[in-house]
Amino acid sequence: MTEFEKKVLRVVLQIPLGEVRSYKWVAQRAGEPRAWRAVANILRKNPFPLLIPCHRVIKSSQKIGGYSLGTQLKKKLIKLEKKIKDMVE
Repeated sequence: MTEFEKKVLRVVLQIPLGEVRSYKWVAQRAGEPRAWRAVANILRKNPFPLLIPCHRVIKSSQKIGGYSLGTQLKKKLIKLEKKIKDMVE
């Protein structure tokens, strides 16, 4: 795994429960602001999609984007996390 890939996964780990960020946001935080496509490709290959919450990363247009375990599951995980966040606040 490259250093940039590691940075991307570390950034994704910092996205709070029940919140989403864009691929562009992740790229900026990982130090490569124009590498949002690379971020998408890295997250597509996420070796631990349930532990490293790449489902919290969406397109800048607010569209859902892809997910290695399927976009329907991605939508459900985002909704579930928002409900959990609302319950604990």
